[in-house]
Amino acid sequence: MFVRVKKIGAYEYLYLVENAREGGRHVQRVIKALGRRDEVEASGLIDGLIASAARHSRRSIVLSSFYRGQLPELHRLSIGPDLVFGRLWAETGCRNALKSLVADRRFFFDVERAVYLTVLHRLMISGSDRHANDWCSRVRVPGAEGLDLDHAYKAMAWLGEVDAAGRSTAEAVEEALYRHRQPLFGAVSIAFLDTTTLWFEGAGGESLGQYGHSKDYRGHLKQVVLGIVLDDADRPIASFLMPGNTADVTLLLPVVKRLRERFGIREACIVADRGMISADTIAALEAEKIEYILGVRERTSREVRAEIIEDDDLAVPLLIPRQKGETELAVRETTIAGRRYVICRNAEEAKKDAAARAELVAGLERKLAQGDKALVANKGFRRFLKTPEGDGFVIDRAKVEADARFDGLFVLRTNTKIAALQVVLRYRNLLAVEDAFK
Repeated sequence: MFVRVKKIGAYEYLYLVENAREGGRHVQRVIKALGRRDEVEASGLIDGLIASAARHSRRSIVLSSFYRGQLPELHRLSIGPDLVFGRLWAETGCRNALKSLVADRRFFFDVERAVYLTVLHRLMISGSDRHANDWCSRVRVPGAEGLDLDHAYKAMAWLGEVDAAGRSTAEAVEEALYRHRQPLFGAVSIAFLDTTTLWFEGAGGESLGQYGHSKDYRGHLKQVVLGIVLDDADRPIASFLMPGNTADVTLLLPVVKRLRERFGIREACIVADRGMISADTIAALEAEKIEYILGVRERTSREVRAEIIEDDDLAVPLLIPRQKGETELAVRETTIAGRRYVICRNAEEAKKDAAARAELVAGLERKLAQGDKALVANKGFRRFLKTPEGDGFVIDRAKVEADARFDGLFVLRTNTKIAALQVVLRYRNLLAVEDAFK
């Protein structure tokens, strides 16, 4: 049985109807005409009918009692986040590292639990400490029952404290975590370093928030520079936060110094992207006898343009499996005045670069046909233009052909003794740092 609504004229009427079988076919038989819909709803007839029938249904009794407010309030706690990440927190040494660092401090609450709660909140939802305090009331976190917002603020302030030697508590935590796993895995043989920028809006961040080169194309906003160092197993060793106007080229040597002094890592090979390379940096690494694999700025390096690209030595193919298909590289190496370079060409990326350039040149030709004044402000267009005899712009075909030499190309500089293919594979592991940023 069910209630059917039928519109007659300007009003709607309710009928109690049942399905029946008559003469070999299904029909709807009206049992009771309940009346006009608005009058029935106002009289409470339907509610009374449902309440009367609900006495004979266990499920309906519970729901009816709930809607009438006759059931006690239930409080549900989510246990999943701690079951998963609580064990990981302990196995990675985070719990013991924090407890040991705070052991000689007279806090009247569990600092380790307050930090863990904040980390767990940001893993699951992310948000402010105030939001984490509200979220905690709906999640079971052993040991965090009595924590409040003030405790979260004090724990974060403790992490940001700096001692007389200039070392923050957060850095001490990183060093303790490294020592926790060091006996199990031995010394680090390779360290991957990369940076990104984090932009923000609003007030605050007076010391770190600065305008600088934005990797997110948000140059009109203040930002900070975030860097991460990973080991050969993609485990984080250290992180650092710098003012937003810090140039990547100035970061490599301070990071190497910290790895040596704070972590005792002296023999690791440093792998970093092209933004961190400079003549002074390489000279300093060479002087300290530190092995490195660094990206090279192909288009701005005179040595690369004049000698390395023109070298037609035999290339060795390298196929790297990936989630969808394979990456095909052609790898060769050359040495110029004692400087070892590894040259790689990605066939798939070369096709993409060629197609993008062809599209850009086609657009440039269309713009030139309409007039060349709008082209002056377009940096992408300008690199393929020339002004013969100062009379307007024309496409410089020589620049277009020169640009094609860099299709799918990346160049590495290294002082290691390992094979060129191993150099490439190590450099490509920088992708793990980019994944860590995400």
